[in-house]
Amino acid sequence: MTAKKKAPEGDLSTYACESFARGGVVHPVYRKGSGPAVLVITEMPGISPQMLGFADRLVALGFSVALPQLFGVPGFDLARAAAPARLRSAARVVYDVCVSREFTMLATGRSSPVVDWLRALAVHEHERCGGPGVGAIGMCFTGGFALAMATEPRVLVPVLSQPSLPLGLTARQRRTIDCGPHELATVADRCARDGLRVLGLRFHGDPLVPAERFAFLRERLGDGFVAVELDQRDGHPEELLKKHHSVLTGGLVDEPGEPTHAALQQVLALLQRKLLPARPSDEPSSA
Repeated sequence: MTAKKKAPEGDLSTYACESFARGGVVHPVYRKGSGPAVLVITEMPGISPQMLGFADRLVALGFSVALPQLFGVPGFDLARAAAPARLRSAARVVYDVCVSREFTMLATGRSSPVVDWLRALAVHEHERCGGPGVGAIGMCFTGGFALAMATEPRVLVPVLSQPSLPLGLTARQRRTIDCGPHELATVADRCARDGLRVLGLRFHGDPLVPAERFAFLRERLGDGFVAVELDQRDGHPEELLKKHHSVLTGGLVDEPGEPTHAALQQVLALLQRKLLPARPSDEPSSA
């Protein structure tokens, strides 16, 4: 039986890196490409080769990508590491995040403080790259960050891939997301008034992204929330987690006709439609 194709991997050495500082907060940002900016906010444990491969897809489409390093060791390949190294890496990242004042893991109705820095980065990237606005793609631990960032009018494409915070230990935590009520109301207003669309992706049965969270977003955002929900059988059989979780990286089966590939194409199409100028072949005929 032919092995299913995995998500592509990228090379960190092909990215430029410089620090970005706002409000006393400083993080490295890895950049590549030209064109309108898309912020790719990494899942745990950090900027992996598959995250870079996803970013490379965006570069090939004509985007400039910015990957802020909020935690972890950039370029670390968890999939190829030995089990003890995996455990050490995961434990270190979880510890760093838990003690940091930039992240909120359990509180309901509250955005992580680092979102203010990310919104400032989005403004900076728009000024640097031009275009109609920017995209923001959060994954896993950072999935909800893209939602809270959409209070910034320059963020035209917020994508929430498997948004996992707050940790769903209680019914209240499962029926919410890490976005403050005033921020969520602002995003809902943009959806109703401006036609903003918030794209969310998850696997059914993923304990880190409960179904109640997407139901909550449907209630609050109405037609402004577009949910893409995949079956567990759709994920790549070699994803590390017991239950499929990472739609655009570890759980992706990178072959046409696969549901995860269709979900990826939906993300890319939305970014292209909102941020890239229409090509002559895309323009309506004058006839």
